[in-house]
Amino acid sequence: MKKIILSCFTLILFAGIAKAQTNEIFAPDGKAIRGYDPVAFYKEQKPVKGIDSLAYTWKNATWFFSSAANLDSFKANPGRYAPQYGGYCAYGTSEGHKAPTETDTWTIVDDKLYFNYNTKVKERWTKNQQELIEKANAQWPLIKDKQ
Repeated sequence: MKKIILSCFTLILFAGIAKAQTNEIFAPDGKAIRGYDPVAFYKEQKPVKGIDSLAYTWKNATWFFSSAANLDSFKANPGRYAPQYGGYCAYGTSEGHKAPTETDTWTIVDDKLYFNYNTKVKERWTKNQQELIEKANAQWPLIKDKQ
């Protein structure tokens, strides 16, 4: 009986891990952009932490907002405000893989939000942004549903 219970638990655990690894949105602990308001990057030009009472689920991730107006804007057009490449590192995406990101590495280019792995990677990405964005745009459809 213990073996059956352990086997079931293991299957559930691995199924959860596989789902998390293939998620299109980078969402540590289920929180897109680590709980920061995606609309605020555009409207306030800075990271602003969202609040629990203003949460919205989109693409299997929970998005948090700092105001009801920002929540409404996102609901009306999530693709407008969601970060490119699901919030995964833009530089990593250009190389054909997903990499986690830090919120302080954000950039808006041509009215699109991008994140990078860390500030050093962001510096490298910034030097050749347009070419790397083109490469990442080509890679993203191939990797978005993979680990």
